[in-house]
Amino acid sequence: MPPSATASLESQATPASVAAASPAKAKPAFGILGAISSAHMVNDMMQSLILAMYPILKGAFSLSFAQIGLITLTYQLTASLLQPLIGLFTDRRPQPYSLPIGMTATLIGLLLLAFAPSFGIVLLAAAFVGLGSSIFHPESSRIARLASGGQHGLAQSVFQVGGNLGTAIGPLLAAAVIVPFGQHSVAWFGLAALLGIGLLLQVSRWYAFHHVTAGVRKKGAVESPYPRRVVLGAITVLLVLIFSKYFYVAGISSFYTFYLMDRFGLTVQSAQLHLFFFLFASAVGTVLGGPVGDRIGRKPVIWVSILGVAPFALLLPHADLFWTTTLTIVIGLVLSSAFSAILVYAQELMPGKVGMVSGLFFGFAFGMGGLGAAVLGLLADHTSIAFVYQAIAYLPLLGVVAALLPGKSRKS
Repeated sequence: MPPSATASLESQATPASVAAASPAKAKPAFGILGAISSAHMVNDMMQSLILAMYPILKGAFSLSFAQIGLITLTYQLTASLLQPLIGLFTDRRPQPYSLPIGMTATLIGLLLLAFAPSFGIVLLAAAFVGLGSSIFHPESSRIARLASGGQHGLAQSVFQVGGNLGTAIGPLLAAAVIVPFGQHSVAWFGLAALLGIGLLLQVSRWYAFHHVTAGVRKKGAVESPYPRRVVLGAITVLLVLIFSKYFYVAGISSFYTFYLMDRFGLTVQSAQLHLFFFLFASAVGTVLGGPVGDRIGRKPVIWVSILGVAPFALLLPHADLFWTTTLTIVIGLVLSSAFSAILVYAQELMPGKVGMVSGLFFGFAFGMGGLGAAVLGLLADHTSIAFVYQAIAYLPLLGVVAALLPGKSRKS
């Protein structure tokens, strides 16, 4: 890491600066937000390498589409089952230095993937990557909120965009490095993981200082602005929306390259380039969702970002290559704006439980993505990739349930 970057982080880590910060008055700590976003980019880039390697792994181990889906299910379920538990634990006992430990687990998974001699080891590698994410996301989401200066949507978007950029870069790096040089070349990306570990050590120092002073200021439990029954109903609605979004995204991210190769005869590298267009559009949409939610409210953003995708999703299976690419870019832009708004909305429903809420929603998102990949892979084996895209086109219509979310904060 450049000395200037380290100095920038450390300059924001002094107890005096932390003590002076209050969510209502302080400005966002953009140095910290940038650092945690960069670490998120590294983390999710390494995850996306697994997705981008699917055509290579399919050929190397003679995998079915169901087995491809099982890889996604393994790493996403590992993350989804552990994240809420880790978030609940760290709400009570924050672990600032758990972040580099999580990145180390992801590094181990990457190295296992590079030298996996069998499908079983590939699944083990996926499990380690999932373990790394389960540790990384709850605590880093909490750090983003602490560094927000009260602009929670903006902070979550900055944090999320790093992950989306990492996911988008993965297919490009796979096309440039892994496709021509083979499975073992994945090990070179361990250097990025080492960089991420160093970056997270600096973030952990800031978090350790910030948590101490924030703990001194904390006075009792913070109550939700809604009654319990309203909170439970709203959380259920948000989880339905997460199901709709991530089940649909699983069909795009896990099988889009196969869809393009099957329907339009593209090469692996060309198909991965088109996947990059979708993922990059998702990164751009993520930047917009949080700040817009800060200005106009979370509910309108959630409503538009899920239900608004439906017309484009319904057209997608019937489009030619040009319009397929165009529609997926629009879908990525609109759909990705939802998660930051959903997460901040949920955190505001349950104040004081940032880690648990973040872990629940990240975990559920990963779980639905993994389950979607497995189910849709099995469906593709028994029908066709084209049929899968026709079936998932109706999922964004579930966005209509956003109408059930409460509007103004009111305790009754």
